[in-house]
Amino acid sequence: MNAPLFAVNDGVRLAYDPPASTGEPLLLMMGLAVSRYWWPTGLCEAFTARGFSVARYDQRDAGDSTRMPPAPTGNPISALFGKRGQAYTAEDMADDAIAVMDALGWPSAHLFGHSLGGAIAQRVALRHPDRVRTLTTSSAVPSDAKGLGTLKYVRLTTLAKFSRLKKFPDTPHGDLQAALAMARLLASPAHPFDEQAARRQVEHNASGVRDLQAQSRQIGAQWHGPALHTLKAPTLVLHGQDDPLIRANAARDIAAAVDGARLVTLPGAGHDLPAHAWDTVADHAHDLAS
Repeated sequence: MNAPLFAVNDGVRLAYDPPASTGEPLLLMMGLAVSRYWWPTGLCEAFTARGFSVARYDQRDAGDSTRMPPAPTGNPISALFGKRGQAYTAEDMADDAIAVMDALGWPSAHLFGHSLGGAIAQRVALRHPDRVRTLTTSSAVPSDAKGLGTLKYVRLTTLAKFSRLKKFPDTPHGDLQAALAMARLLASPAHPFDEQAARRQVEHNASGVRDLQAQSRQIGAQWHGPALHTLKAPTLVLHGQDDPLIRANAARDIAAAVDGARLVTLPGAGHDLPAHAWDTVADHAHDLAS
């Protein structure tokens, strides 16, 4: 595995992997406090096979990127439903993506964001519309949902199960076991859980699933920008049919808000991007970009 390169936004270092091929620029944005390695290699290969030049990066407070100073609260649920950002804004996180694109030499790119990364991708398209060719958002809530307004989208019973991750020892092996438990929790019950595949996906940077401070800072970052209905980029909204964390009404509301957006439900997918869906996901992203 090659060492990452780094982009910089206002002193924050953002780790990214450069593309392995040329083609249509596609920037991948992963979810809450986990690293770029949570993007399945097989999905990245499917994108490449369809002519994309794929780059993935770590959000601030994740993976190999800069960790920010401690926040007043280390409780992600409190941060999610709070009314104030604790460490930085959602605009800062959107600008991080632009810094990565600048480092890559990309004047514009297709964006694909999953989970929290999907909300951030929406915000990039709103804040920097001239830099976004198309937008794909997966298993995400609407970018302008905030505070208690997110309650109608999030399954609190699943959030409560995250507390079980504390039972694993505070060691690298414990982090790996917690990451596997997280992956199992977010997967669809309609398919057998592939632990070996999950292990390959999470083992390079597993600690983020239990970094409550980082999660709280990311999820507490407040958005002050335009409303979602002003988004103009061609948009694809993906959502797992069996998503145990984010309700399907989140995807429906995104698609309804963005003029011309297409909503695609992924059968047998949870709050993840499972192997059986890779070709379908890549085909839809390619069609959007064509």
